[in-house]
Amino acid sequence: MPANWISTRAWLLMLPLLVVMVSVIGWPLVDTVRLSFTDAKLVGTEGSFVGIANYEKMLTGSNFQRALVTTTWFAVVSVAAEMVLGVLAALLLNQQFRGRAALRALMILPWALPTVVNATLWRLIYNPEYGALNAALTQLGLIDSYRSWLGEPGSALTALIVADCWKNFPLVALIALAALQAVPRDITAAALVDGAGPFNRFRFVVMPYLAGPLLVALVLRTIEAFKVFDIIWVMTRGGPANSTRTLSILVYQEAFSFQRAGSGASLALIVTLLVTILAAAYAALLRRAAGAS
Repeated sequence: MPANWISTRAWLLMLPLLVVMVSVIGWPLVDTVRLSFTDAKLVGTEGSFVGIANYEKMLTGSNFQRALVTTTWFAVVSVAAEMVLGVLAALLLNQQFRGRAALRALMILPWALPTVVNATLWRLIYNPEYGALNAALTQLGLIDSYRSWLGEPGSALTALIVADCWKNFPLVALIALAALQAVPRDITAAALVDGAGPFNRFRFVVMPYLAGPLLVALVLRTIEAFKVFDIIWVMTRGGPANSTRTLSILVYQEAFSFQRAGSGASLALIVTLLVTILAAAYAALLRRAAGAS
C-alpha cells in the first residue's frame, strides 16, 4: 500500500477530531482575539475597535501587577510544599508496615474530592465562629481568641495555600510512590552495606529514579497552580481587600462582574500567553532531562 495513501487515510480518520477541536477551541479563540481589540461590553453593544489599548491598560494597571505577584507567590509556595509533602508521604508509604494498603487508599481521598467540596470543607474549618482550627488552637493555648483566617489579608492567602496543598499533594505522592517501586532493592541494600546513611541513600540511589517523574509532577502542578480559580473563588472570591485575587479571578471579574468583555478578553489572552511560555519552558526542561538520561 502506498505511503501517501496511508498518510491520507490517517488524516481522514483524524478529520472528525479536528473538526471538533476547531469548533470548540479554534473559533472561540479567534473570537476572543477579536474581542480583545474592542471596547465591547458583555451585554449590549458590540463595541468599536480600540487597537492595543486594552493590552496597555491591563499590563500597566496595578490590578494586573498585584494579581501577577499573588499568582506567582501562590504557585511557588503551594507547589514547593506539595512536592516536599508528596515525596515524604511516598517514602513513608513505600515502607513495610501493617495497614499500609489502607493508608495508601486514604491518601487518595483529598485528591479525589471535587475542588468545590474541598474548598467548602476548609471554609468550615477556618470559620471564625465555629471552625475546627480556631477551637483546636484555642484549646492548645496557641491563640487567645477566635480569628477570621479568611477575613484577614495577612492570613487569607496562607490559608488558601494550605487548603490547596492538602488537596493536591497526594497526586505528587502517587507519582513518587510509583517511581519508588522501580528502585532495585539490591542497590539500596548494597548502599546500606557500604555504610551509606539515609540521606546519602536517598540522594545517590533513590533520587535518580525520582527525578524524571517528579519533574513531570512539577510541570503539571505549576501550570495548574498558575491557573488556579475554583478553590479561591469558593473560599474568598479574591478578598479580603483583593489579597487573594489571582490572574484567573481578575479575568473573571473584568469580563463578567464588570461586564467589560473587551478588556477581559485581552487579559485572558495575556494569561494564556504566560501559561504557554511556562509550559514551553518546562517542556524544554523535560527534553533536556530526557537527553541527559
